[in-house]
Amino acid sequence: MKKFFSIFNISITQEFAYRLNFIMWRVRNVLTILLVFFLWDSVFLGGERVLFGYDRASIMTYILGVVFVKAFVLSARAVDVSGEIANGDIINLLLKPINYFKYWLTRDIASKVLNLMFATVEILLLYFFFRPEFFLQSNPVLIAAFVLSILLAMFIFFNLLFIISSVSFWTPEFSWGAQFLIIVVITEFLSGSMFPIDVFPESISRILNLTPFPYLIFFPIQVYLGKISQSELLFGLSISAFWAVALYFFMKFIWGIGLKNYQAYGR
Repeated sequence: MKKFFSIFNISITQEFAYRLNFIMWRVRNVLTILLVFFLWDSVFLGGERVLFGYDRASIMTYILGVVFVKAFVLSARAVDVSGEIANGDIINLLLKPINYFKYWLTRDIASKVLNLMFATVEILLLYFFFRPEFFLQSNPVLIAAFVLSILLAMFIFFNLLFIISSVSFWTPEFSWGAQFLIIVVITEFLSGSMFPIDVFPESISRILNLTPFPYLIFFPIQVYLGKISQSELLFGLSISAFWAVALYFFMKFIWGIGLKNYQAYGR
């Protein structure tokens, strides 16, 4: 356990060592949220309008919730795994007496803690400057379900990152393209980071709800807002748990095949 605390502390230090990268990540998040904020603010400008089942307070809460949930779920140092595979640095860790996945999970947690601190400040600043209407959830059951959904989302995304990084075992030169497509394009769009998933037609929403992506951002915020019934809550948590387990075993399977074929390029 002591070695993982050391990894946690070192990871925090490294985040500050590359301050420009960290600042640009936070600036990107803030600009994205501001864009979405002003878009929905103009849509709900004037009157008690309800659109797609959202009033002004719930949509503003959704936007601020995206900042909070993304800090937990989508901030992850495991994006660097593909680079380690491509240049051969992975060998340095595989030869050491430490679990590779637990090592990166610890680094991920350090990144999430730091990003959460900054996300909290960003939320407070957004609230202070714009004073949006905000919905405060008081139901302890929904709050507990919200926390559980975030934990499942973190595990889903962690496994997704390792699955995508496994591409580097076979085509290291194309690993960045796979990461950009899955993480930046598909995940941002289908997770509900840009807009709620239920703005799509119901037939499309039903299909998307069977994929892991809505359970990264959209579903946890829906739980917090209390916009789903008890049966939908249980169904959503079940699907989240299914993807967390299924992606874990698939990740272990493809990772094992990748290591057998690995030729340690670059080292």
